[in-house]
Amino acid sequence: MLNQLLTVIIIGAPRVAGSLVIIISFWIAAALLRKLIHRLTTTSKLSLDALKLLEQTFISTVWIVGIVTALGTLGIDVSALIAGLGLTGFAVGLALKDILSNLVSGALILIYRPFRRRDRISVGNFEGTVIDIDLRYTTLQGEGKTILIPNSYLFTNTICIIQDSEVKIITKIY
Repeated sequence: MLNQLLTVIIIGAPRVAGSLVIIISFWIAAALLRKLIHRLTTTSKLSLDALKLLEQTFISTVWIVGIVTALGTLGIDVSALIAGLGLTGFAVGLALKDILSNLVSGALILIYRPFRRRDRISVGNFEGTVIDIDLRYTTLQGEGKTILIPNSYLFTNTICIIQDSEVKIITKIY
């Protein structure tokens, strides 16, 4: 019994050590990536919101890949886990299609910046001053009312930016 336990420890120790090295390596990679993105904050034309989204996405991806790699090093069969993650992602994507559409449109609006806060815009039947842009909605203030416009609507319709007496029309954001 004691011999079997020692054999399991001797055989398993390199795997555990390798997994710990992998986790530490991915932790260092995530920290370096975070520093790189923070450095981009000062040198990039991207908005702070877009950089925050970029940071969260990349850091989460690095951690997921690191954990799956460490589990594989331990000898755990991760193929079923990866397939499950893929199927779960597909099902969630279908279920949350509109939300994901607004999220991606919001990210593209934050990256390309066709309009900014305090710009007066008109899209469809809506007109007002942009008071907030987030990943799901763009908020307009117009004639005593606040209008929340889904970003996917902004992304697929013509936007008129009203600048004093001049009107600048954007038909495609990308």
